[in-house]
Amino acid sequence: MAPPLIQLKDIRLTFGGTPLLSGVELSVSSGERVCLIGRNGSGKSTLLKIAAGLVQPDGGSRFVQPGATIRYLPQEPDFSDHKTTLAYVEAGLGPGDDHYQARYLVEQLGLSGDEDPAHVSGGEARRAALARVLAPSPDILLLDEPTNHLDLPTIEWLEAELESRKCALVLISHDRRFLSNLSRATAWLDRGQIRQIDRGFSAFEGWRDEVLAEEERDQHKLDRKIVNEEHWLRYGVSGRRKRNVKRLGNLHALRDQRRDYRGATSSANLAAAEAEKSGRLVIEAKNIGKAFGDRPIVENFSIRIQRGDRVGIVGPNGAGKTTLVHLLIGNDPPDAGSVRLGANIEMATLDQHRESLDPKSTLAEALTGGRGDHVNVGGKPKHVIGYMKDFLFAQEQRGTPLEALSGGERGRLMLARALAKPSNLLVLDEPTNDLDLETLDVLEEMLGEYEGTVILISHDRDFLDRVVTSVIVPEGQGRWIEYAGGYSDMLAQRGGDLTREALKAAPSAEEKKEAKPAAPSTAQKRRLSFNEKHALETLPKTMAKLQAEIAKQQKLLDDPDLYAKDRKRFDAASAAIAKAQEELSTAEDRWLELEVLREEIEQA
Repeated sequence: MAPPLIQLKDIRLTFGGTPLLSGVELSVSSGERVCLIGRNGSGKSTLLKIAAGLVQPDGGSRFVQPGATIRYLPQEPDFSDHKTTLAYVEAGLGPGDDHYQARYLVEQLGLSGDEDPAHVSGGEARRAALARVLAPSPDILLLDEPTNHLDLPTIEWLEAELESRKCALVLISHDRRFLSNLSRATAWLDRGQIRQIDRGFSAFEGWRDEVLAEEERDQHKLDRKIVNEEHWLRYGVSGRRKRNVKRLGNLHALRDQRRDYRGATSSANLAAAEAEKSGRLVIEAKNIGKAFGDRPIVENFSIRIQRGDRVGIVGPNGAGKTTLVHLLIGNDPPDAGSVRLGANIEMATLDQHRESLDPKSTLAEALTGGRGDHVNVGGKPKHVIGYMKDFLFAQEQRGTPLEALSGGERGRLMLARALAKPSNLLVLDEPTNDLDLETLDVLEEMLGEYEGTVILISHDRDFLDRVVTSVIVPEGQGRWIEYAGGYSDMLAQRGGDLTREALKAAPSAEEKKEAKPAAPSTAQKRRLSFNEKHALETLPKTMAKLQAEIAKQQKLLDDPDLYAKDRKRFDAASAAIAKAQEELSTAEDRWLELEVLREEIEQA
């Protein structure tokens, strides 16, 4: 066997009195491809930082083969002291590395290299960080969530790029398809220790279940043994003191073993509060279209969504996925065509933009709306502590500010908020972001048992294959096509590579600039101004108030005798409804314009 490029022995680390890593062993040789698996909070990222030499453990040793080059991809790259993305990438090169490779990878990942790192989106930051670690062609790559913020075409490009390289890999990811395609060995970090198999991620879940089942059987045997020994202590003590002392010592040892046992972390208890059944037809869209300036977002698209359907929407960032969803659920009026919602629709939505929550508010306040100690789940009150536990939050986290939560914890919080509302139509935008594999399994089971209808946007190919019944894909120039089945079925039907063709559907940087001539500074900086962000947050409330005002005035006008009884009141109501409708149309157009702009520059 080849000597290890990097080897960790007996790594120990304790945070806050609780052992995070207890005697961890990890060895990676040339060409090996290891996926590092574990629950959120199990210490995967910390272990990778120790391997990279960025964190010093409490005990143990780290060996790196002399001359071996290591590159580490963090979840949050540091762009300080770099004026452009290209400068950031080139700063990762060694003395003998080729600068052309840095420029080539920057272009391959859809960047110009001139972007200001202070103003890049999450997707651009991730692509620049990937170019930085790939450009030197290191001997070993340590990648922490490399697919975060990436769209499907970029994920598939990265997969092909890593597959073609000869370097060793250690991968942390929640993308099962990505792990299955790249890994050849699996290291499972569980309760502070590592178990390892020489098989890729595709074999992991079955192996994990076998290990946990065997562990449960062993604990059951231990419990029975303790009961038998305790029974002997009460009723079977003999006159042979020496023998009794030894057996009593064994009993104490068994009790210590049981007390020190750390059971596997429980799974989340995800359940959607379901409303009464909707009508058979949920959504019918006929020849709908939407454009921003001269650029079509949706062009002549028709679909019928029936009760129980699970519709997935995929495509590159900026293609208009969120805009299409807003058209289908009636949040935005189409420029052309019509959308009809079925009877008795009760909708719950999960927005991927978690920053809409007040970071200073506590976990309990976010769940209860700041009102009391109970969460309204399906119209019934449930104590916030019990609801927190359903989503794997500890009681002590009740007062934790949202800004202190991890990405996985924020993902579970958003799910908890969305699933508390009674619904028969779930609209989920990137529901799998930052969720660990076990929580993903539970989410899939919940959606499988959900009797309503699901519309979801996702870049997780495995999740789409397991959940959806059809997939909607952009084909360029505002054209969208629905394919039956999951993601893999869609690829088979199209007979082509989504990576190559879907990238053509995404607008180029020049097209984006031409579509927004009135706001060149925003396009250049690729961020929303304060006023635009404020408008995006406040316009929905304004539109809701205007809709309420229209409904109020319409109720007055529905009285057939109002004109005869009170002409002034009739005229006032007519004028008020006309004014509110005009203001609503203006607000909707402005919101749609900003939403398209946000989708293009914040999800890029």
